[in-house]
Amino acid sequence: MSRNGYPDRSHLPTSPGVYIFKDAADRVIYVGKAKNIRSRVANYFTKGGDGRPKIAELRERVSQIDFIATRTETEALVLEANLIKRHRPRFNASLKDDKSYPYVVVTTGDEYPRVFATRSAHDPRHRYFGPFPSAGSVHATLDVLNKTFPFRKCRGPEPGRRSGVPCLNYHIGRSAAPCVGAVTKEEYDGIIADVVSFLEGRVDGLIRTRQEAMKNAAREMDFERAASLRDELAALNHVRDRQQATITSEDSFDAVGAYAENGSACVQVFAVRGGQVVNRDSFLLDNYGEEGAESVALKFVPQYYDNAAVPREVLIQSEEPEETLAPLREHLSQVRGTRVNVHRPQRGDKRRVLENAVRNAELGLAHEKMLDEARRNQVASTLDALREELALPALPMRIECYDISNTMGTNSVASMVVFQGGRPAKDQYRRFKIKTVEGADDFASMSEVIKRRLERLKEGDEKFQPAPDLILLDGGKGQLSAVVPVFAEMGVAEDLPDIPLRSLAKRDEEVFEPGRPEPVLLKRNSPELHLLQRVRDEAHRFANTYHRKVRSRSMTQSVLDDLPGIGPARRKQILDHFGTPDAFLKASLKDLEAVPGLPGRVAREVHAKVHR
Repeated sequence: MSRNGYPDRSHLPTSPGVYIFKDAADRVIYVGKAKNIRSRVANYFTKGGDGRPKIAELRERVSQIDFIATRTETEALVLEANLIKRHRPRFNASLKDDKSYPYVVVTTGDEYPRVFATRSAHDPRHRYFGPFPSAGSVHATLDVLNKTFPFRKCRGPEPGRRSGVPCLNYHIGRSAAPCVGAVTKEEYDGIIADVVSFLEGRVDGLIRTRQEAMKNAAREMDFERAASLRDELAALNHVRDRQQATITSEDSFDAVGAYAENGSACVQVFAVRGGQVVNRDSFLLDNYGEEGAESVALKFVPQYYDNAAVPREVLIQSEEPEETLAPLREHLSQVRGTRVNVHRPQRGDKRRVLENAVRNAELGLAHEKMLDEARRNQVASTLDALREELALPALPMRIECYDISNTMGTNSVASMVVFQGGRPAKDQYRRFKIKTVEGADDFASMSEVIKRRLERLKEGDEKFQPAPDLILLDGGKGQLSAVVPVFAEMGVAEDLPDIPLRSLAKRDEEVFEPGRPEPVLLKRNSPELHLLQRVRDEAHRFANTYHRKVRSRSMTQSVLDDLPGIGPARRKQILDHFGTPDAFLKASLKDLEAVPGLPGRVAREVHAKVHR
């Protein structure tokens, strides 16, 4: 530490690179790039910081500053994007979730390409289009595509089925069936070329060719063909009408607009292909550092194009001088393989498209805030109704639910799930192995688990803090009666907070309360009952998942441990080969002899022992 209490910065280099701020727990809280690391970091520790409101909080939390030097600013840009995605620092603007967005892939690397939706990693042999904002938008696009272009829908790199008979899609006009020679390779390639044109936004050309073909079919009195082309034209016109004609030229580019407010931001990417907006993606970002919209957009771009096709031109709302944008331009050019122009248009249609993207980002963020407010109001209303119906002393902001799972009394486990503010808090879920109960005694098992949970609370264990506003048991009067003495024994309301206890019986969805013989019956379709059901079902799922894991481990030990010639290495080979102990038990001698590294003699001895 330096004399002013901030981390020493004298060790920082003056070269380009990335600087990493960490807190006292060694957590990464901010990542930034710089042309001169030492000079850029010094700006954070001046009296006024760099002007952002959150910088004062950031400075107070910085305990250590690390750096990674790079040769160029471009390398620093790429490294910064990778570190943000890996560490998700609180004070950086980063995507809210790591879900992969859906794409449409055309498997151009196959002899007879397929067209389908995917979230998988990109294969360089194929063409990808997207990302799309939702699975629904992908499937709607694929539906229009398949009505218009009869590409094959069978799986695998080779067309057809083992039977050699064309599938139903061929008979309803949804597949050209190259598997049975119903279409030549050249004709099928033409279908795929039209699909690619469609996805690239070049719909007008497809419409013109089909209009001409329909007229020719009508002149030749091939009315069935003309009717089919008419239907294709209707689908293509529908798509074109849904696209907003934005500019008069045939340019293709992406316009990236951002809007930031307080700790949130929204980025909209308008994809313009052939002069038309063919897609619009919207992304919500965490912006704890309260960076401006231009900074958010600049840091978003390399993250976005890590998983998206890079166009020849990217429009961005940056007032930065040309030399500042050079590293980003160089990086995108390297990703694309050809030169990419990154700039802010000053006039004309392109400026209007970018301004529209910025405006939509502002509207998108406002809309999301409205939805969040509506959700919060709905949750608050539901929790208040639940408090009143169950006569709880306070709003049940934190609900814990417990369930027991075993198989005929073996491998008994329990789950504890937590709902915070009406939503699952999965990082606070806990699981237990039953230690003191023999056999299938759910009542005693529930008593043990609740006692252990309250003991942890009493001891101040951070993993079991804070105290719940409601403990819910999956079960009826029996489970409740077993747990009530535990509350008395543990001194709840004396040494521990007064924690409300209820149980939910699945049969009639009855809620039981200690000291009250009659159950509470919530309205069948009420939000408060739906919330309790969600909590109870999640506890049941979590308990069963853990039980299956424990049971599988137990089966593995009991089945494989005493077999002749099977040690730890061969046990792993067998499990890797068959996947599960059940599959191993059902294996034939021929299957066992096929296990890599397992001698034939040992395979025969194992088979004889298992099937004795």
